Amino acid sequence: MISEALRQQLIDFYRSGKSMIILTGAGVSAESGIPTFRGPEGYWKIGSKNYMPQEIGTLSMFKKNPREVWKWYLFRRTVCQNAQPNPGHKAIAELERMMGDRFRLITQNVDGLHLRAGNTLERTYLIHGSLEYVRCSVSCTSKLYPFPKGIGPKDRDSEVTEEEWQALACPDCGAMTRPHILWFDEYYNEEYFKFKSSHDAASRSELLITIGTSGATTLPNQILDTFDQAGKFIIDINIEPNLFSHTALESKNGHFLQGPSGEILPELVNIFKSAR
Repeated sequence: MISEALRQQLIDFYRSGKSMIILTGAGVSAESGIPTFRGPEGYWKIGSKNYMPQEIGTLSMFKKNPREVWKWYLFRRTVCQNAQPNPGHKAIAELERMMGDRFRLITQNVDGLHLRAGNTLERTYLIHGSLEYVRCSVSCTSKLYPFPKGIGPKDRDSEVTEEEWQALACPDCGAMTRPHILWFDEYYNEEYFKFKSSHDAASRSELLITIGTSGATTLPNQILDTFDQAGKFIIDINIEPNLFSHTALESKNGHFLQGPSGEILPELVNIFKSAR
């Protein structure tokens, strides 16, 4: 899967003492059975009308119909809770243990699987938020709260009890909380989504490995562009060619590895181990 030339390049990088970024998208968690929710699995019915994620995963929809938006996210969270980290997640966690502070993980995934696999919150930038946190919907405070206890698993047809709705109230002001998610009609910032930290990591790192992302959001594209413009080391791992793989192949120092990350990443870990 990994050529001898790329293998030697990875060994040289590991021994150089330079830093790396892993940038992950939905493809990593798809190998754990989590749908991307951008396709047919993501629709949500309100009344007689179907809404797609780009419509329901918005601040605008939350203001109009907060309970329906919450019901969709409670269903999504159940799907994520039922999934388990796969070999790709575990390999990424092992890379952090090997690299220490030379490592940063920037993930678009909100499912919590990277942290469950062993990555640390200190070196993991959750640039689209996390289903494991909520915050006040009227911003009485900027605090994040752990997902409240007392809310059971949900499927598409599950009702939410009044006791469960009460558990979703802001502990400080009593207003309804919202999922700690970057919605489609919102913008990146540093406080919640590590916008500046991600750019800073990109500027000081020499290797970018993008995994399971198609380049549909702004910040990942900006990070890729930083590496591309500087002629830095880029590897894209994906089961299908995509915007990131095309950019990597056209860059001065890029590679595309086509296949499941759960198969490729353990091989990469073994290459780094051989460089010790």
